[in-house]
Amino acid sequence: MKVLFISRATLYTARGGDTVQILHTARCLRQLGVEVDIALSSDKQINYEAYQLLHFFNIIRPADIIYHADKSGLPYVVSPIYLSYEDIPKTYKHPLYRVLGLFNKHKQEYLKTVGRSFKNGEKVISWKYLFLGHRQAIAYILRRCAYLLPNSCSEYARLKNDFPEAGRFAVVPNSIDTTVFHIAAAPVKRKPALLCVARIEPIKNQLNIINALRETGTPITFVGDAAPNHSAYYQECRRAAYDNVQFISHQEPAMVATLYQQYKTHILASWFETTGLSSLEAAACGCTLVVSEKGDTREYFSGHVQYCHPGNPQSIRSAVEQALQTAADPLFASRIALENNWDMTALKTLEVYKKVMDAQE
Repeated sequence: MKVLFISRATLYTARGGDTVQILHTARCLRQLGVEVDIALSSDKQINYEAYQLLHFFNIIRPADIIYHADKSGLPYVVSPIYLSYEDIPKTYKHPLYRVLGLFNKHKQEYLKTVGRSFKNGEKVISWKYLFLGHRQAIAYILRRCAYLLPNSCSEYARLKNDFPEAGRFAVVPNSIDTTVFHIAAAPVKRKPALLCVARIEPIKNQLNIINALRETGTPITFVGDAAPNHSAYYQECRRAAYDNVQFISHQEPAMVATLYQQYKTHILASWFETTGLSSLEAAACGCTLVVSEKGDTREYFSGHVQYCHPGNPQSIRSAVEQALQTAADPLFASRIALENNWDMTALKTLEVYKKVMDAQE
């Protein structure tokens, strides 16, 4: 079986959780005997005849999907990674977000897609997307999709609620590299401090975290670069930082694992997370967690973490205080290693591929 992954044009230049998911899923599928190539959505010269199946990612970027789905004529599956940015314009008062806040979430995404084509050079290669608009483009893709591979039942339910066109699905949980992210072999004295591993951008909510913890002076280290188009937000975070706040640029996985093993608590108080890969990684390394109540986090972390509301400073402070005082549960770390590893992700993905191929015969 030969499969082509197609994802956003900035997959490698603006790495995110989807980059991790795509690279590791491809690696483990290859170990199972599947031939997998990865292409960027901006590539208009793909030889589709070399493949039996396409696998797309990020349904909220339908402009990246619709051109290839139509031109190839191949069956395809989609990992939706269906999150929502609609709360950010209500809370982050940057002029651009004030303007976006005047529109519903689908029009917001349409405007952002067009804006990226001018600012980032992420050209919209599908005229059909421009004609249909954002919502109808997603509906068009879903009606023709052979299978959806959400990261959780919660994610699928949200997609189905917004798009009745969403059809067959199989949950394929997000995962971690267990060879890198695990509890240290030798006991380590952890810093009574916070770590936050994420790109610096409004959805990850670093500014609210800083403002919420200023009174307590809780030490916190942010690891990550500014996301594309968010250098102003990054600078705002730096200006707001108090003495115990430090910023470290993007690090390779081995160094990130070392940091997880040195800190008591990891925080990801985002405005939305389908999973929060860094939360999974940190838990596997023995950190206690503060995670956002927004998104699909409860399906992954249930009662093992402290939840907070990303827009409520007191909620963030209380969750941090509890997490810093709570002992990590080694059984929870073990469960993540067993259930959320990329080998399992690849196996479940391959099961879906086989169903799709069988249906074509």
